[in-house]
Order: sequence, then structure tokens, then C-alpha cells
Amino acid sequence: MYALAILLFFGYLVYRHGKISEHEMVVIPRRIGDRLTKLWEIAHHSMRENRLLRAEKALLTILKVDEKNAAAYNRLGILYAKQREYKDAIDCFEIASSIEPSASSLHNLGLIYYETENYQKAATAFEQALKLEGNLAARHIAYAKVQEKMGNDKLMIQELDKAAELEPNPETYKLLANAYESRGMEEEAVDVRKKLDKLILPAGKPRRILRPKRVVI
Repeated sequence: MYALAILLFFGYLVYRHGKISEHEMVVIPRRIGDRLTKLWEIAHHSMRENRLLRAEKALLTILKVDEKNAAAYNRLGILYAKQREYKDAIDCFEIASSIEPSASSLHNLGLIYYETENYQKAATAFEQALKLEGNLAARHIAYAKVQEKMGNDKLMIQELDKAAELEPNPETYKLLANAYESRGMEEEAVDVRKKLDKLILPAGKPRRILRPKRVVI
């Protein structure tokens, strides 16, 4: 009888330990998740307020908890780039891209390579970003600027033309028209200027204000 009581007691301990462990498995990840959320908030607000050291500490703490957090590496790279610490920025963007390739991290990496005049690596990074997300004019414009530095005028104009096609606004048309004019392609530049003129409101012409219709209920 005594042996049976001991057996039942140990059985109860094993059962209770299992329940506690199961509870801890739920609580611990939740605590980690809450902590990471708080750290992200600190990093976000600190960067907005230009408190870069505080933001850096928060991001580094996130990476201690989650060492494969590509978003944290990408944000840390942006932080270092703002401080012109380009080597550290490149390291962060490269790690982010190796963990989880994204158009934004590759584009950021290309911008840093461009800033440090490593145009071949910048071109490669921009090409990879365009493969992942090629529907943004800004990506084509950045790639065009690199091609201009490398002397690839034909490809540069193709990319600016694509940017103007994706986002036909004064900025993209001006870039394309200037590129044509600087290379003596006057006819093409005139065509682009005509498109640009249609987007710009003529000087002295008052803008019509559309008033909402009055609806009687």
C-alpha cells in the first residue's frame, strides 16, 4: 500500500511537471514576443527623434534575442548609413540580404555601394532588387545613375525611360529629358518636354476648385 502511494505521488509529480513545462513553453515565447515588440517601438521612435545611440542599442538587443532578424539588420544598416559609417552599413545590408533577400535591403546596399563609388557592386545589388520588385520608378532611377557612372548611356536611358513609364510625373520626365539633351538627342528630348509641359499647369492660369455638390437628405 505504501509503495502504491509513493508510485501515485511520483506519477502526480511527473504529470504536474509536464503541465508546468507546457505552461512555460507558452509563456516564455509570449514574453520574448512582448519584449521584441517593445524594443522595436523604442528603435522606431528613437530613429524618428534622431536618438541614434538609443536606437542602435535597441536593435542590437533585438539581434541578441533573434540573431537572424533580417528587418533588424536592415534598420541597423540604415542607422549606420545616416552616420556615414558605410562599412558597418554594408555589413548589415549584406547580412540582411543573406538571411532574407528583399528588394529594400538590396536597394539600400546598392545605395551605399554607390555612395562609396563601388559602382559594379552597386549595379549588381540594384539588379537583384529589380528582379524582386521592378515596379518602382526609384529603383530604375538608382540603377540608371549607376549605369551613367559606368558609361553605359544606352542602358541608363532605357532605365530612365522605364521609370517615366512607371511613374509619369515631372521628376521622371525631367531626368529623362536632361539625359537626352546632355547626349545631343534633341529630338527625343523635345518629345519628352512636350509630355512634361502637359503635366505642368500653365503660369497665370488659376487652378479650378471643385466644390462638392450639396445633397439634400
